[in-house]
Amino acid sequence: MADGGGTDRAEPPEAPARPLDDIDRDILRMLQADGRASIRSVAERVHVSRANAYARINRLIEDGVIRGFGARVNHERAGKGAAAYVTLKIVQNSWRTVRDRLRALPEVAHIALVSGDFDVLLLVHTPDNRTLRELVLTRLQAIPEVLGTRTLLVFEEEDVEPPD
Repeated sequence: MADGGGTDRAEPPEAPARPLDDIDRDILRMLQADGRASIRSVAERVHVSRANAYARINRLIEDGVIRGFGARVNHERAGKGAAAYVTLKIVQNSWRTVRDRLRALPEVAHIALVSGDFDVLLLVHTPDNRTLRELVLTRLQAIPEVLGTRTLLVFEEEDVEPPD
């Protein structure tokens, strides 16, 4: 499937996001580095009032620029020491169906529809290689629309944080 999966049903188009200015980008960098930063500290750091910082953050959330707030997890210390990128070849026009099934798998950390020799790229985290093997050979390959998989073990990983 060279076209990256196509579509199997229409989704409503998103409204275009409002353009970001330098202050918005500074706020995003700050929140990416520390999602628990207070409105006061954000306002002080980007040199705006608390009300302005609050309004800007809410706008970024409403526009879908900020999708949520979460913790950056050390997967190994959290008991998920095996990681892999898994590539999938899927039946043409089955992307949304496959994506919905992949979302239901707790081991899946990231799903991407891509172009090239395969259609989908997954990042998965499991407790060990035995569980990884079961995920790939039993659960992923059991999805009817999945035509083939390839697994790339991750030996070491690191989240890249935005520069200050």
